[in-house]
Amino acid sequence: MKRLVILGGGESGVGTALLGKAKGYEVFVSDKGKIKEKYKDVLLNNEIEFEDEQHTESKILNANIVMKSPGIPDKVALVKQIREAGITVVSEIEFASKFTEATLVAITGSNGKTTTATLTHHLLKQELDVGLAGNIGDSFAKQILDKNHDNYVLEISSFQLDDIIDFKPKIAVLTNITPDHLDRYDYKFENYVASKFRVVENQTEDDYFIYDGDDEVILEYMKSHQIKSKKLPFSLTKVIEQGAYLDNNNNIIITIDNNKIIMPTNNLALEGKHNVKNAMAASTVAHLLKIRKQTIRESLENFQGVEHRLEHVLKINKVQYINDSKATNVNATYFALESMDAPTVWIVGGVDKGNEYRELFPFVNEKVKAIICLGVDNAKLMESFGNMVDVIIETQYMSEAVKIAYKLASAGDNVLLSPACASFDLFENYEDRGRQFKNAVRNL
Repeated sequence: MKRLVILGGGESGVGTALLGKAKGYEVFVSDKGKIKEKYKDVLLNNEIEFEDEQHTESKILNANIVMKSPGIPDKVALVKQIREAGITVVSEIEFASKFTEATLVAITGSNGKTTTATLTHHLLKQELDVGLAGNIGDSFAKQILDKNHDNYVLEISSFQLDDIIDFKPKIAVLTNITPDHLDRYDYKFENYVASKFRVVENQTEDDYFIYDGDDEVILEYMKSHQIKSKKLPFSLTKVIEQGAYLDNNNNIIITIDNNKIIMPTNNLALEGKHNVKNAMAASTVAHLLKIRKQTIRESLENFQGVEHRLEHVLKINKVQYINDSKATNVNATYFALESMDAPTVWIVGGVDKGNEYRELFPFVNEKVKAIICLGVDNAKLMESFGNMVDVIIETQYMSEAVKIAYKLASAGDNVLLSPACASFDLFENYEDRGRQFKNAVRNL
C-alpha cells in the first residue's frame, strides 16, 4: 500500500487526505501549527491519522509521496530531508489532477488571478458543469471526490506550480508578472518568472495559452523559451489576429481560428483598465469552450466582483469607503490608485516583501491627500511618502485607522484600504484585514 504524507492540515491538505484515502493510499497528515477544529473533525470522522503542533520525522520520511501545503517553503529543513530521501514532493493540483478526466483551465499571474478565475467560472457555469478550486473555494481534491465536475477553473499560485510534475491544463492563463513573493525565490525575479511559466510546461500543440500581450516580462521570456501550445494573447494597445484586443470603440474583439466575436465594454460590471484585461482573458476561455456570445455578454455585465478587491463598502457623509485588502503587493495597489477618481485617504502597510514604491509616486502626488500607515514597521513607508502628502499618520489598529480616515476625509473623497503588503503582522490574513476594515466602517 502506498503511503501518502500530507504536510499542512488546511483546506488543500484535508481535501487531499480524503481523496488519497478513497484511492487506496495509507494517509498521514502532519501540521506544525494547530489544525482548525472543523478540519480535525473531518479527519477523525474519516479515520485519517494526523498530528498537529509537531512533525514526527519517522512518520514522514517513510512516505512514497508527500503533498505539501503551498505555504511551506522549500528551504525548511524537513522538506530538504524529504527530497534528499528521494521522496516525490507534489502540490495538491498535481496529486488531484491524476484522478480526473475533466477539462482544466489553470489561471496564474501576480495580480488579477482571483478576479479572472471567479469571472471565468461565472461565464462558464451558465452552460457547463464547472468547479472553481485551487487557491480559492473548496479544495480541488475534495471536489474531484465529491462532485467530479466535467470542467474546473483553477486559480493557481507560483508555489503550487513549483511542485507539479505532469500537471497539464487544457487552457492556461497568465494574467501578468510583476515582482512578488521574491522572498521565496532567493530575491531573483527570473526564478519567480520561470515558476509562473511552469503552467505551460506540459502543454502540447492541442492546448491553449492565453496571456497578456502587453506584459514586457512575459514577452521577453517567450522570446527565449519555446511554448508548444496555441498562443492567444490579449492586448489593450495592439491589434491581435489570434486572441483578444480592444478596438477604437472600446469593444473587445476576440478571434480564434477565424471565428470572431465582438463584446462591448461600456456596461462591464467591473471598473478599471486592468479589469478589461481580466474580462478579455475570461471571455477568451469562454469562447474556446463554446459558451454562447449572448451568455458571455450578460455574464460580464452582471458579475459582482470579488470580496476584498476594490469592494465598495459604504458611503458615509458622501465619502466612499473601499476595501482592497487583497492588494498584497505594489502592483495591485497601482491598479487601485489608478482607478481612484476623487481625492483619496489611503490606508497602507503590513509586511513588506521587498517592495519598491516608486511606481506609485505619480498617483500619490495626483490623488492622495493623506496616508495612514497600518503596520508594525512603517519606516519605509514614512521615508517613501513622507514628503509627498501633508498628512501621514501611523497606527497599529484598524479601528483607529478608520476613525482617523473619517476625520481626514471630506464630502466627495474616497477612503481606500489598499495595503500593498502582506497582512501577517497585525492580522490573520488579508480576508481578516478586509473584514476588520468593513466592520470598523460600519461602526463609524
